[in-house]
Amino acid sequence: MPNATPAHYRLLHELDAHFDQLTAAIHRAATLYETRTPPTWHLEGTSDPHWLRNALLDMWHQQDQDGRETRNYIALIAADEPLMDAFNAVNTVKSTIRALLQRIKQSQPSGLSEVKRRLPQRHPGVDSVLRQGGMARLHLKQCWRQLPIADAPVARVRLAWYSSGRSIKRITVQQAEQKLLQLDSDAPHVRIQLRKLAGIPSSEPLAQVQNQAPLMRANLFYTEPLEDGHTRRALNIAMPLIVPAHEGRLPHIKAPPSEPPAHRTRAKRRDEKLESDVFLPSLRVYRYR
Repeated sequence: MPNATPAHYRLLHELDAHFDQLTAAIHRAATLYETRTPPTWHLEGTSDPHWLRNALLDMWHQQDQDGRETRNYIALIAADEPLMDAFNAVNTVKSTIRALLQRIKQSQPSGLSEVKRRLPQRHPGVDSVLRQGGMARLHLKQCWRQLPIADAPVARVRLAWYSSGRSIKRITVQQAEQKLLQLDSDAPHVRIQLRKLAGIPSSEPLAQVQNQAPLMRANLFYTEPLEDGHTRRALNIAMPLIVPAHEGRLPHIKAPPSEPPAHRTRAKRRDEKLESDVFLPSLRVYRYR
């Protein structure tokens, strides 16, 4: 790697070691889960006894996968104390890996590309199998994302899809013009948008909107108030939700539909300030009202 410093290489070797620790911690937790077969609920159901191992080891980009997307494994596990400890150990290593990735990125801007190349080679046969399946690149977010773990016994869990999320980024007219020029500036639809952009004041702020993928939202209702007095907690879950096995069973679960709703289910908030018709379709850019 050009211009890499000795300190940067030390970070990479440290990451190699922690990645090995992560896979070992995952296998320990999965083996314990498969041995104890604790009460488990799945959104879609499964007969695969190794589903948890496969979910926790899913840290790779599939072929043609959008790099911003992650695959979800919606489930709920009532874990006893040894299993809770094993899941917490997985999260601890994941946190260390995330911090290391940040340090590598700061140390060498192109360092994450090297990470994605070298980590799949940590175990014999992994890289060739991944390439045959079209999954040769490490998906960093799926590598470090945490398992959601409840910090106290839970009486009930209410699950619901949240499908109205939107990312709204304010951009300038000049930035919008640069983005359009990076497209095929000779294409008729791009020229039309450039003319529309030239017809508004250069000082006018614009909004670039990105619809976010549906999220699963879990509302946890505790059996007793926590130390801070709270009796409930809400969190987004993409991985199995782990709760203490209160009396050896799952909490009451209000299950959601297996698929998210096709349309928005919540009232508009920030985007009420935007015009209803898109101004620059190629960029998903709107004008403010």
